[in-house]
Amino acid sequence: MHRPLEGVRVLDLTQLLPGPYCTMVLGDLGADVVKVEPPSGGDPMRRVPPWVGEESAAFLAVNRNKRSLAVNLKRPEGRDLLLRLAEGADVWVEGFRPGVMARLGLGPEDVRARNPRCIYVSLSGYGQSGPYRTRPGHDINFAALSGMLHALYGPSPRLPAVQLADMAGGALWAAVAILAALVRQRTTGQGCTLDLSMAHGTLALLALPAAVHLNPTAGRPFLEEALTGGWPGYHLYRTKDGRFLSLGCLEPPFWADLCRALDREDLLQASEDDGARRKAREALEALFATRTRDEWVQFFRERDLPCEPVLTLEEALAHPLFASLLLAVDHPTAGRVYQLGLPFWEGAEPPAHRPPPRLGEHTREVLLEAGYGEGEIADLLAQRILGEPGPRGDL
Repeated sequence: MHRPLEGVRVLDLTQLLPGPYCTMVLGDLGADVVKVEPPSGGDPMRRVPPWVGEESAAFLAVNRNKRSLAVNLKRPEGRDLLLRLAEGADVWVEGFRPGVMARLGLGPEDVRARNPRCIYVSLSGYGQSGPYRTRPGHDINFAALSGMLHALYGPSPRLPAVQLADMAGGALWAAVAILAALVRQRTTGQGCTLDLSMAHGTLALLALPAAVHLNPTAGRPFLEEALTGGWPGYHLYRTKDGRFLSLGCLEPPFWADLCRALDREDLLQASEDDGARRKAREALEALFATRTRDEWVQFFRERDLPCEPVLTLEEALAHPLFASLLLAVDHPTAGRVYQLGLPFWEGAEPPAHRPPPRLGEHTREVLLEAGYGEGEIADLLAQRILGEPGPRGDL
């Protein structure tokens, strides 16, 4: 089966969530992703419960379609080995604090001096330059500083259950940038250095609310208010059984059809002022409380109006609409593991052609491909510069 990135070699030095998710997307698309891990413990995500057999479910979720190379980069021999591998790589992705790679002799200048075609990608919290470059941070910090938490929750922010800054603000922007750089690499033969900041990437997601604040006018920011609860036709409503509906009648024709369907044409002019909108919301709250969630879903489905139930994650995973997104991965120790695949593909979703690797599982294989001899590999293993596989990430 043809995969669009077949033939692309990626050296992945990232750990935990955003970087590994980005490189898994590349692997799903066919790239040969070599996951570079320290022999002592590997990616810390390997030790995050819950467990599936001897494996971390979190690690398995973001590391399929990769090979694992266990190498100690703090030793000169490990650094030299990786630079040798970089000579045949198309993409290098790292997620350490700015300055760490340069101190190890593995910065963009070091790598691209050996291979000018290589696309060197640094994914960090606040970017490689500027006053925040060395600050520590996690998803919650990037979401807070970018205004995402306030945009989502207003003056009473809460902890989001989804790592939006890591995944959308970091991993997916990085994947987009890498794909664009690969196109340029194919046409010019040249690589580049990419600086991805999760804080910047998160703010970039706030295009609509930012447009209101960056371009103030005398008129009220109706769109911003309408999308955050000000408009009765675009709202969440509790039903008789204590569940919720998402009502999406934002445009005037949908709102008019809704009022007629509910026999409440007296609410047609709800957009005139705050009082009318409040009255309409209260009327709809009382009305939706008279039937169960599923009864309302059926009611609106028959009338072709945008209204869907607020599902739990468990319900969404079992919904037939999303069946094509579920992926079964057969792992040598964890057994059959179910995961979420790519949300796009030409034709049927391709199977996972590699299960998430054990730590150091492909060390020997990768080095033999790079021209190392068995004697060289045995010597590096004896010096503990390399590692081979063991249970739960231990070598």
